Amino acid sequence: MTGTRRSDRRPADGSPVARVCVDVPLAHLDRPFDYLVPAELDADAVPGVRVKVRFAGQLVDGWLLERADDSGHTGRLAYLEKVVSPEPVLAPEVARLARTVADRYAGSLADVLRLAVPPRHARVEKDVRARAAADGPGPDAPDGPGADGWPDYPAGPALLRALADGRAPRAVWSALPGEDWPARYAEAVAATVAGGRGAVLVVADNRDLDRLDAALHDALGPGRHVSLSAALGPARRYRAFLAARRGDVAVVVGTRAAMFAPVARLGLVAIWDDGDDLHAEPRAPYPHAREVLLTRAQLADAAAIVGGYTRTAEAQLLVETGWAREVVADRATVRARMPAIAPTGDDPQLARDPGAATARLPSLAWTTAREALRADLPVLVQVPRRGYLPSVACAECRTPARCPHCAGPLALPSAEGTPACRWCGRVAAAYACPECGGRRLRASVTGARRTAEELGRAFPGVPVRTSGREEVLATVPGGAGLVIATPGAEPVAEGGFGAVLLLDSWALLTRADLRAGEEALRRWLAAAALARPAAAGGRVVVVADGALAPVQALLRWDAGWFAARELAERRELGFPPAVRMASVTGAPAAVADLLAEARLPAEAELLGPVPADGERERMLVRVPRAWAAALADALHSAAGVRAARKAVDPVRLQVDPLALF
Repeated sequence: MTGTRRSDRRPADGSPVARVCVDVPLAHLDRPFDYLVPAELDADAVPGVRVKVRFAGQLVDGWLLERADDSGHTGRLAYLEKVVSPEPVLAPEVARLARTVADRYAGSLADVLRLAVPPRHARVEKDVRARAAADGPGPDAPDGPGADGWPDYPAGPALLRALADGRAPRAVWSALPGEDWPARYAEAVAATVAGGRGAVLVVADNRDLDRLDAALHDALGPGRHVSLSAALGPARRYRAFLAARRGDVAVVVGTRAAMFAPVARLGLVAIWDDGDDLHAEPRAPYPHAREVLLTRAQLADAAAIVGGYTRTAEAQLLVETGWAREVVADRATVRARMPAIAPTGDDPQLARDPGAATARLPSLAWTTAREALRADLPVLVQVPRRGYLPSVACAECRTPARCPHCAGPLALPSAEGTPACRWCGRVAAAYACPECGGRRLRASVTGARRTAEELGRAFPGVPVRTSGREEVLATVPGGAGLVIATPGAEPVAEGGFGAVLLLDSWALLTRADLRAGEEALRRWLAAAALARPAAAGGRVVVVADGALAPVQALLRWDAGWFAARELAERRELGFPPAVRMASVTGAPAAVADLLAEARLPAEAELLGPVPADGERERMLVRVPRAWAAALADALHSAAGVRAARKAVDPVRLQVDPLALF
């Protein structure tokens, strides 16, 4: 490859033009550029390979998108400098998907390809090629799918039959309490593979990934699927990626890193718990795994399953527009599977316990936990905040305690600890209240570790475990014990929990967030689903007023009703997903400059500005869903104009961000 001098180079005989996406993060350069393929690179320069090219006088990375016979460029074309590797890592289907996702989120193709294709690991490539030359054909396909749990849902068996027949059903699945959802997904994947097609499944975190990985191993057998996750490390992740790209496996599961996984003959995409904010990519152009997978289903004519114990407004929109059908159990089955659920803030409870309206652990919750422990059953306590006392206030005047240096909230790490700032980390040993001069502090918010300490004293001799960011438990034994967990870190108990206590509901319901009620219900249902059925002694207590809509949905285990209610309210107020909304964040002058350049649709409505962080501000642009593409194109074009002018102040563009305020 390197033995030919530049002056002696000649173009390849066939299709000498290479169209390359250069890895340059500038919006005005978001298009393919044409290069000549030198004859010595003809065999290796196939679509999908990584290349090196000269661009603006520098040697930059790129992806070869396609070969062509001629170019529309009238000037002289430069040659490809190098084919980094002959491995075609970018599948045509993924390249098409990446372009669609970039257009959907007002981003650049290069930004999306950096998310879609993991960094190269040369040693892994060498090992994979050597093994491919030595190995024979892969394992045989499984005989056929099982359907142990899907008959509990009237539409479940038909869903599996459609997958096995190679059709493309689209479903929004509301899982039953206590459902073994990894096994159900494994059965759907087995049906898809039996029909001769592949599947991509995405979960929020590695704990869910481990459960799904084990279920697929049981359903498909060894060597039939791979897991993709950033936590695997560069070598293992790239090895799994190449196994999928080369067609060695037909199934890929993973966290959001797997949403672009290259699977041949894609027949099914699925996501579990799409309301989890971990599904939102924090890097530009900030795509959401659910939207990427639904786009893949549309482009590849594949089946799609959006599953969870709860249902987002976005999933409800799929049902109401007819894009997907709901897969739910009948009410008799739901009642038989769900635990007994009771709130502490309704009138009967207040009559028996007047302090229930203000108590953190009302008598109903206390009694429920005690009875479960006496029956030798584990008890789960969900606490929204981690730490010991994550927020404190002056004991005399109740003024929130703030850091004297940065005004951040002070927190106590332990009973004997010294208050420290949660923002800058400075210790405030000599804190004095600026309002009254008081030096004593009291708890404003109680964290998981303080809760564990209090309950340990209340139930002496009972094992107390915590599950949170420092250590997340996957499972716990089935005997008497207390488990204090933050949302998303709840372990699975052998045989199910005898009682689940949902504390500090105000911390979830009073957040200044459009999705506060939806998120509260999602976290409650995820915890309550771990309880035993009511017939087996399972009870759930939510410390909240039973008249609240999220609490009502929990009591009835009816996530569909709440999602329909949320979607109707958002239609009335003009919020996503009923409309398409973009967030423009940056310095005030930069935001104004970009919006002035943007040729927004006439239907666009500007909201704001509102303060963001530091000296930045945020403007929101709202359009009807029919004008979503025009909005994204206008914002991307305006960003390109600013980039071409070499504007100094950056502006962040996010289409349909999770947080609007």
